[in-house]
Amino acid sequence: QVQLVESGGGLVQAGASLRLSCTASGRTFNSYALGWFRQAPGKEREFVAAIVRNSGRTSYADSVKARFAISRANAKNTVSLQMNSLKPEDTGVYFCVASSSDTRWSLPSLDYEYWGQGTQVTVSS
Repeated sequence: QVQLVESGGGLVQAGASLRLSCTASGRTFNSYALGWFRQAPGKEREFVAAIVRNSGRTSYADSVKARFAISRANAKNTVSLQMNSLKPEDTGVYFCVASSSDTRWSLPSLDYEYWGQGTQVTVSS
């Protein structure tokens, strides 16, 4: 059984920074992709960023590129998302995800079969 536990959400003002972390447990994640999706009120879940655990290859949504940075600490089975210059439109529930699919494919298109419970990020204007 795979478990993903997020932490680090909160309420901040526009322009501030937040760092989300996610700890994975339950199996070996050597070849997995780990990442983040988010869901704003009344909207569908959308891809934010992902990283391949063994190679470090990353992918970002255009809306967060240059503001967010994803990283991993393999020894701790953790993945983090550093979010800078936050905007009100970044508000939503952020979910940590993991995929066992072939990571040679586009990371946003992978089947992310494991999901955390989510952590709320609210950015006020």
